[in-house]
Amino acid sequence: MQAEEFLRHLFDVAVAAAAPDVLMARHLPPQPKGRVVVVGAGKASASMAAIFEDLWARERGTAISGIVVTRYGYDVPCHSIEIVQAAHPVPDEASVIAATRILEAVRDLGPDDLVVALISGGGSSLLTAPVEGVSLGDVQATHQLLLRAGVPIGAMNAVRKHLSVIAGGRLAAACHPAKIVSFIVSDVPGDDLATIASGPTIGDPSTFADARAVISAYGLDVPLSVASHLARGVNETIKPDDTRLRGHEHFIVASAQTSLRAAAEAARAQGIMPLILGDALEGEARELGVVMAGIARQCALYDQPAPRPCVLLSGGETHVTVRGDGRGGRNVEFLLAMAIKLAGAQNIYALACDTDGVDGLEEVAGAWCGPDVLLRARAAGLDAQDFLNRNDAHRFFAHLNTQIITGPTRTNVNDFRAVLVV
Repeated sequence: MQAEEFLRHLFDVAVAAAAPDVLMARHLPPQPKGRVVVVGAGKASASMAAIFEDLWARERGTAISGIVVTRYGYDVPCHSIEIVQAAHPVPDEASVIAATRILEAVRDLGPDDLVVALISGGGSSLLTAPVEGVSLGDVQATHQLLLRAGVPIGAMNAVRKHLSVIAGGRLAAACHPAKIVSFIVSDVPGDDLATIASGPTIGDPSTFADARAVISAYGLDVPLSVASHLARGVNETIKPDDTRLRGHEHFIVASAQTSLRAAAEAARAQGIMPLILGDALEGEARELGVVMAGIARQCALYDQPAPRPCVLLSGGETHVTVRGDGRGGRNVEFLLAMAIKLAGAQNIYALACDTDGVDGLEEVAGAWCGPDVLLRARAAGLDAQDFLNRNDAHRFFAHLNTQIITGPTRTNVNDFRAVLVV
């Protein structure tokens, strides 16, 4: 198996392992006395809805209803659950309509009713319901500022939760006194439930002060309505000790660690030693690329920390501080920075992709590269460092025809990186 084929095989295995069906079946809730209402948001929510609908029909056989919002192009046909689509990573009017309809769907539920919440990455944008006094346009502008500044996902969502009437546990409060069972596909480092999709069914430990601190730390010139709302600090998010959250259940049904383990087994089957470096690697994408280049060189020169042939696997969520006029993409920025640092070092190949099939603003999962990437670039008249400076790695790898395009994967456990040393 050639290096490119091997790396792509590991990525495909990792994406397949992010399917949530096995653990959803294991934790299927019992039939309640009352209604069953399914709600959800995220890039994997429509596929989760189809799985849940099928499981419930086979195991329980009673009627359900509900509404789930997913990213444009990520819809999956369902019978009883309505699937709607909205924008990501910046919300649109459809995001607001979806959030409003989901809140309406859980209104006036009783203690005998059951809410099944299907939550995955992307929900912060897809499930947008601005607080009073803040327009959708101002929320959109704030999202864009947070993204361009390279704010880590936890800090970013501390701000977004405090501009929403559905995030930060507010959906759970709206469901009270019904019981909630949440099935969650994790796309955040450490699988922090309060961060995934801004935790609509999870108590929020962050505060208005935390949100203001993020704005200040990154020097963000947010719209006046946003700054005023955060300064007033009125009507906090739902806190973890709120009595309305008691008795709910939350199950992570897919995560980066699940995918990394599956990829590791696939590597072993090919006679390649896997080394999982972590499922929660964060930081500036280009800086992590430099670090990974150093680890790969150590393997190539000294068989440390793993003997050749080996593959270094990692997940998590890096970020990009946008300084140039390019299209961003944290996985391809990582990969380009790594290639530049390796400077053509032999026998090292790498792939970096987002498991949802979308890296940054491009409908491209990521890319792969080998030792000849800089030689090929120079032959094509491309200056790799210039592309990195302009945050334009997508265009760089497009020129070299090494992009990886999957289309919608309908799941999301965030970044997947594989570095092969032979």
